[in-house]
Amino acid sequence: MSASDWSSKDFYATLGVSKDASTADIKKAYRKLARDNHPDSNPGNKAAEERFKAVSEAYGVLSNEKKRKEYDEQRTLFGQFKGGFGGGAPGGGYGQPGGPGVDFDLGDLLGGIFGGGGRGGRGRRAPGRRGDDIQTEATITFQQSVEGATLPLRMTSDEACGTCHGTGAKPGTVPQVCTKCQGSGMQTGASGGVFAMTEPCTQCRGRGLVVEHPCATCQGSGRSPASRTMQVRVPAGVKDGQRIRLKGKGGRGEQGGPDGDLFLVVHVTPHPLFGRKGEHLTVTVPVAYDEAVLGAQIQVPTLEGPPVTLRIPAGTPNGRTFRAKGKGAATKNGGRGDLLVTVEVQVPAEPSDAEKSAVEALREARGSEDPRAGLFEKVT
Repeated sequence: MSASDWSSKDFYATLGVSKDASTADIKKAYRKLARDNHPDSNPGNKAAEERFKAVSEAYGVLSNEKKRKEYDEQRTLFGQFKGGFGGGAPGGGYGQPGGPGVDFDLGDLLGGIFGGGGRGGRGRRAPGRRGDDIQTEATITFQQSVEGATLPLRMTSDEACGTCHGTGAKPGTVPQVCTKCQGSGMQTGASGGVFAMTEPCTQCRGRGLVVEHPCATCQGSGRSPASRTMQVRVPAGVKDGQRIRLKGKGGRGEQGGPDGDLFLVVHVTPHPLFGRKGEHLTVTVPVAYDEAVLGAQIQVPTLEGPPVTLRIPAGTPNGRTFRAKGKGAATKNGGRGDLLVTVEVQVPAEPSDAEKSAVEALREARGSEDPRAGLFEKVT
């Protein structure tokens, strides 16, 4: 290992104590500096925030007898080659990513305060906790389902407590490094076989910190319900009952863990006229008997925009479907489906005398031809 890995920081100077300071003196100095530079006492003060991180980092090493001894030995050893502690280029070190001899990362311990997570550290540090997945529902109109829409959604989920900034400690106090896992959040126990099993520390429950004076708002958990409003884009072509996954829009992660996902179940209000068939829209339009027999040009409504003119050829049967190109739903590739128009031949419920006379004339013109004759031939 290079000297620069060990000589970039003087933890004794950070806490303002001598090398032979007692554990009680180190703890006393740490508490005073942590209290003076705590985010609660210095809102928006980045310098105080960095100072708070530095003293917590130093205390994490010097408060542990084993780590302090190893730190002192390496400090003395490298000082012989570099002219004393402090030489060399800035680099790793205790509490820094990739630094030797460190079983926890400051970012992991204080991730709830500063909103981030740690990096590096050696294998025993507690992994960041992934945020919870959240499921919610939204109702949209038929036209919004066809064209797509941006919806404002108000979500409530557990996030870092606003009173203690996620530490779980009462304002004015700070959590202490867990003595059982030395801040790693993990402990190793026998599994009954050849291999040992690493699991979350039972004393700090994987946080790496122990709260002596819990925050009254979150009861020491560091989490509290919080509401936030987000704009969610519902894609064009969504169907009724479809479940949409919005990655990273769920509950907030802890200690650098990723945010959870938001699952949105969409309900589509039916349209009084139009329906859906994949990327196509459907509509049924009535046509008069004479229009079906003799042919006609009719106006057909569209979901948006002006109506389209549709030519009905002579002899059009009831239930025939015509296609109006490009008048359907939006597609994923930016195009549009078609409008499928099904005609429904209207028969007068109470025909007038003139209508009856016209139909009787049609019957005489048809003669004795039976339109159902072919059915009986198929039966036999």
